[in-house]
Formats: sequence, structure tokens, C-alpha cells
Amino acid sequence: MMRVGMGYDVHKLVEGRDLILGGVKIDWEKGLLGHSDADVLLHAIMDALLGAAALGDIGRHFPDTDEKYKGISSIKLLQHVGALLEENMYVINNIDATIIAQKPKMMPHIEKMRGNVAKALNIEKNQVNIKATTEEGLGFTGSGEGISSQAICALQDARDFMADDRIMPAGCGVCCKKN
Repeated sequence: MMRVGMGYDVHKLVEGRDLILGGVKIDWEKGLLGHSDADVLLHAIMDALLGAAALGDIGRHFPDTDEKYKGISSIKLLQHVGALLEENMYVINNIDATIIAQKPKMMPHIEKMRGNVAKALNIEKNQVNIKATTEEGLGFTGSGEGISSQAICALQDARDFMADDRIMPAGCGVCCKKN
């Protein structure tokens, strides 16, 4: 069965913090405020993946009240989410995400972000799409107060593949029984 999840995250831009998006440090005058590295792109992707698998959200798995997550790289958190999906026998079909920011320009960094996400989740780069848009000066992202991100993903339960009669060995009635 195909499962779809969506994620959203937003963080405030402040001085004195690095701007990290998609695991890429972007040279910019401000960074995102948060308990971890505040990577809104990866946070939205993680929430989409966790939601599709009905495994809660990043707040449940990585609470901002836990000091062990203070300043942590969201790439490490994404790797943990990937391990949770694998443990629960989910296969990622694809991820599509959007960064919403007036500035800085994201285009020079998007290919590196795609590679970082794919590597962290042990999937192919062509399974990850990342794009960026502005809000034409409107709202908190348009005024440069913050950056947000949205993501959607599709997962497949790996047990669906194992229970497919087309891939079961002839006469096998034990190893691949459908639940």
C-alpha cells in the first residue's frame, strides 16, 4: 500500500547563527533560530516521512527539551528517521520539498542539498526533489523574518513486495505469507 506524508516547518531568522538548509551551510548574514541546527528543510522532510509511516513527528522523536539534541545536525536526525523507516519496513519512493525564502538565493545549493538528503536516507538522488520559491515580499518569509519549508513523500510498505505472488518462489507458502 502506498503511503503519503506531508511536513511543514518554520524558523525565525536571527543574527549570530549559521544558516543551514539541507545540510548545507549557506553564507548569509543571518541563520535560523532553533534547538538543533534549525534546518527547516530537513525538519519538513522528516515530518513528511514520519507522518507517512504513522510514526509521529520530529517533536516526539527529538524533543527540544532534550539537551542531547541541542545544536545537533539535522542530517543526523534524518539518518535516524531513515533507520526508523527501515526498522518498520518502509521504502521511500520519493520526496518533494520546497524552501520558502525571500533571500538568499537557493539555486546554487540545491544539488548539494539533494545529495545530502539522498545519502542520509540511503536512496538515489533522483528520488529527491528540492525547489525554492519566494513570496514576492509578502508575509514573514517575504519580509525576511524567517524561512519555511514544505515537503511531501510517498512510502511503500516493503511487506507488500514480499507478499507479491509474482516474486514468491514456486511452492513457497511459508517464507512470504501475506499478513
